[in-house]
Amino acid sequence: MTSTYFQESLPVKVIIFGASGMMGQGVLRACLLDPAVVRVLVVVRRPLGISHPKLEEVVHQDFAALSAIAEQLAGHDACFYCLGASALGQSEAEYTRITYDYTLAAAHAVSTSNPGLTFTYISGEGTDSSEQGRTMWGRVKGRTENTLLGMPMRAYMFRPAYIRPSHGAASRTQAYRVLYASTSWLYPLLHRLAPRHTTTTEHIGRAMIAIARADVVEQRILYSPDINRLGGES
Repeated sequence: MTSTYFQESLPVKVIIFGASGMMGQGVLRACLLDPAVVRVLVVVRRPLGISHPKLEEVVHQDFAALSAIAEQLAGHDACFYCLGASALGQSEAEYTRITYDYTLAAAHAVSTSNPGLTFTYISGEGTDSSEQGRTMWGRVKGRTENTLLGMPMRAYMFRPAYIRPSHGAASRTQAYRVLYASTSWLYPLLHRLAPRHTTTTEHIGRAMIAIARADVVEQRILYSPDINRLGGES
């Protein structure tokens, strides 16, 4: 079980990458609703079209080079990295560029601008920490996790399995939208039968906030049961 020690009065200022995707939508909503989060900066290629007193946007095209926005990234306590892409139809080189290169560029930029920052990364159950497995996406995710965990920052890897989108969150990948639309009604049954492998975008967002506010979270790789507990599931 994850050991966690909280400083409940601690407000946080967060950066979100990938706020337009399904994961990012859920995390952004949780941040905007939580009074402990006092500022949310989203780094996006296109404006989200959302207005909120806590929300600020930085529109930036090249996620492999973030030095031009270093000043805007400063002054934050946590980075919730939700940017990602499906491996379907992609070469390993292209998937690595999006999954590894972009993630590490963000991690270096935010950790340099914010010493002591907490960085949370959405990976997935099946990620291959050995980096030697047969599944391409698992190897690339494993390499990404390993590199993040070796950096001088508080880094936490989220490895959910089945994720139910909450409150209108939707994937930008058509195949995933169809999958979630056709299976979402089954979630209560799936969660009852396999609670260790199910969570929601809402619980992921709340769990990230909980980690950002915590003095200590001893476990660095978190699975669905850890996410659900930290996300306040009863």
